[in-house]
Amino acid sequence: MRFSKALILFTISALVISFAKAYDPSPLQDFCVAVGDLNNGVFVNGKFCKDPMQAKAEDFFYSGLNQAGNTDNKVKSNVTTVNVDQIPGLNTMGISLVRIDYAPYGQNPPHTHPRATEILVLVEGTLYVGFVSSNQDNNRLFAKVLNPGDVFVFPIGMIHFQVNIGKTPAVAFAGLGSQNAGVITIADTVFGSMPPISPEILAQAFQLDVNVVKDLEAKFKN
Repeated sequence: MRFSKALILFTISALVISFAKAYDPSPLQDFCVAVGDLNNGVFVNGKFCKDPMQAKAEDFFYSGLNQAGNTDNKVKSNVTTVNVDQIPGLNTMGISLVRIDYAPYGQNPPHTHPRATEILVLVEGTLYVGFVSSNQDNNRLFAKVLNPGDVFVFPIGMIHFQVNIGKTPAVAFAGLGSQNAGVITIADTVFGSMPPISPEILAQAFQLDVNVVKDLEAKFKN
């Protein structure tokens, strides 16, 4: 049976598209600069794969999420991440997990995951959570108070937060739709970049006195 050139190209294109849509279709790092020398390059969108015949149960296992994270810090929270770095078997699977511990009145400050939607379930305590939609949606705040057993979804790329509004510790678990979701904490990123963003630029952007910006940059300096 003979196949036309158009049919062959259509079939190849369909296969490429189907593979591209599988699991993590987006880049798994912040950027990918082209390089001519392959010896100086890195593997994109995941990690190199082990010979399947060499895989073992430990490649798909992690122990420790029963242990509370240390919340003795400025934001009074701790995120314990279980992604491909902790479970090699997650490579190419497009999923990861975190445990979040909150001291009383602690928070997971406003941040975004550039590569993943997040679904969070509260197992202990009381949280006030929410996300803000894009400029095109007029930056609407979607927020709820969560009690144990409640679930909330943070869409991919949206700035979101969680705050423990109770007098006792809170614990939540969250699934993320990427083996390496990435995290951009807004205050740390804007006021703690290296090198710093010009205080004059941030003063105009945030409508603040330039000395206030300088003070913020000093506080968030890495």
